[in-house]
Amino acid sequence: MATPRHLLLLALALAPLLALAAADAEEGPRGRRLLVLLDDLAVRSSHSAFFGSLQARGFDLDFRLADDPKLSLHRYGQYLYDGLVLFAPSTPRFGGSVDQNAVLEFIDAGHDMILAADSSASDLIRGIATECGVDFDEDSEAMVIDHINYAVTDVDGDHTLIAGDDLIQSDVILGSKKIEAPVLFRGIGHAVNPSNNLVLKVLSASPSAYSANPKTKLASPPSLTGSAISLVSVMQARNNARVLVSGSLDMFSNRFLKSGVQKAGSKKSHEKAGNEQFVTETSKWVFHERGHLKAVNVKHHKVGETNEPGMYRINDDLEYSVEIYEWSGTSWKPYVADDVQLQFFMMSPYVLKTMSTDKKGLYSTSFKVPDVYGVFQFKVEYQRLGYTGLSFTKQIPVRPYRHNEYERFITSAFPYYTASFSTVRSASICYSVDVFFLFCSASFTASHLDELHHESHVGRLYHGLTVQVLLSLVRVCIYISRLARCVTSYIISFSLQMGAFFIFSFVYLYHK
Repeated sequence: MATPRHLLLLALALAPLLALAAADAEEGPRGRRLLVLLDDLAVRSSHSAFFGSLQARGFDLDFRLADDPKLSLHRYGQYLYDGLVLFAPSTPRFGGSVDQNAVLEFIDAGHDMILAADSSASDLIRGIATECGVDFDEDSEAMVIDHINYAVTDVDGDHTLIAGDDLIQSDVILGSKKIEAPVLFRGIGHAVNPSNNLVLKVLSASPSAYSANPKTKLASPPSLTGSAISLVSVMQARNNARVLVSGSLDMFSNRFLKSGVQKAGSKKSHEKAGNEQFVTETSKWVFHERGHLKAVNVKHHKVGETNEPGMYRINDDLEYSVEIYEWSGTSWKPYVADDVQLQFFMMSPYVLKTMSTDKKGLYSTSFKVPDVYGVFQFKVEYQRLGYTGLSFTKQIPVRPYRHNEYERFITSAFPYYTASFSTVRSASICYSVDVFFLFCSASFTASHLDELHHESHVGRLYHGLTVQVLLSLVRVCIYISRLARCVTSYIISFSLQMGAFFIFSFVYLYHK
């Protein structure tokens, strides 16, 4: 019998396993290992508030100099980190085995990155940004200048300290709480190709801004002006890897995060700029703490059944269901939307249905299999601003009816049934009339031969020719009616039979 001491030891032994199982049950979509590359270790202290917010959310930060000769992103075919924070704008080259292609391959493998630049951005940083869909101003000395929407602390300066408030309208990227205070920004601007739907402008410049060298006079119109200048942009690749590109490293600094702000021309002053809320919320989105969807328990079956068949038959009624959840940062929550659609697809969608939800993550719909057999796919492709894309398919064949599965009498074929029986009936009537006419003509010929025997030679000849001509007409009508029955329809045949009947009657009456 187990003693309390044994039970206590058993509980202590099982506690780590239970804790591990609970942790696995709520495992997030991304790992927690981040590599932070700096061109100066002083950035670690000057931007400690931002790094502290990451660590407070459970991230494990590995701070390295960008030119560290032992730097590596992967080992033995496995990546050592789940995300990259690139705060080394002036570094001309990375150390170790890391280069521009290595960073891009890191993103292509589905990992995330935050890149911050400034006016000292090297060609290496500009090249990485360009590959992510962002083009910095070609003038290496240019900065974003705004003589109207600047922070009041920069009244006597060059107006490069901008108080930006043109934010993207997306609760997924910026959180549900509105950012009230302007965001302080000092750095370089970039352009985004409007045809590239993978890149979004999160913080844009005002219409009065432009990109130029603040230390020199303008000799020509600037290449970037107005709202076309993006200050902060994000990119979500097709593999759901996320990248944030900022033209300001100072935007993440402790000074900007804790500083107050007042926009020029505005009487409203904020004790704290919107930087801390802005960088915190955008980093949550970049590292998939928000806006990450997953689909589980994809099912389909016939209506009234529960087992999934290996094949459907045309015109079967079926049901399809899937569960979709969103990662909230700590656990998976049911995702609620009204625009998730299902396609029943073979070369093109034969069925397109919007699925209904029970508000608990379950999406379902039902439909009738189209009257087309072949290899179909259940396809769900869901793309929504700020969310990871969902794309999953399930292949299923559709067969026609077997020979013993058709109805005994098909409703749509009733006109053909009627035509067949009508043809048989009319043919029977017409053949009966043919026999009757032949029998009567034979009897008529025999009876009139006796009458012609007593007449004169000329009279017998005249009457004989008349009878033969009239009987020939009867036979022609009969033969034509048979031909018409074969070639056209029984209606023409019956009309000709009636014509033969009237001719025979005329002959009969004439000789009477």
